[in-house]
Amino acid sequence: MTVRIRRVFEFDAPPEAVWEFIADPSKRADAISVVDRYEVDEETGAATWHVRLPIPFVKSTARVETEDVARDPPEYVKFVGKSSVLRVTGEHTIEPTADGTRLINEFVVDGRVPGVERFFEKNLDAELENLERELRRSVETDR
Repeated sequence: MTVRIRRVFEFDAPPEAVWEFIADPSKRADAISVVDRYEVDEETGAATWHVRLPIPFVKSTARVETEDVARDPPEYVKFVGKSSVLRVTGEHTIEPTADGTRLINEFVVDGRVPGVERFFEKNLDAELENLERELRRSVETDR
């Protein structure tokens, strides 16, 4: 089973401010509660997430290798994360609006061990709320 989610956020901030956050692999990882820790390769922008999932078949953190596979600054970024436990794809599309910016977020999670899809089916909304909260905090701090 695959878990898919699409959420749209509106910000009273310029597209460049939203891009600065969403295009940064460190900021994206910081916003996800199940990312226990991460490392970012400063040259390539690739990141290794150490994900802690509270499911029976994953006793320690799972190493998820992520990389941006498409970037069109300041409008679009797509990343893919792969591991033996899951595969995640995230797409972020930034659109200017009359009052600021619209951010369209699309995520797909494919579990590779039992329980992963069920976990994300129940928790992916909350993870996107975390992302929105951190992005708002960043945009408000920058103004």
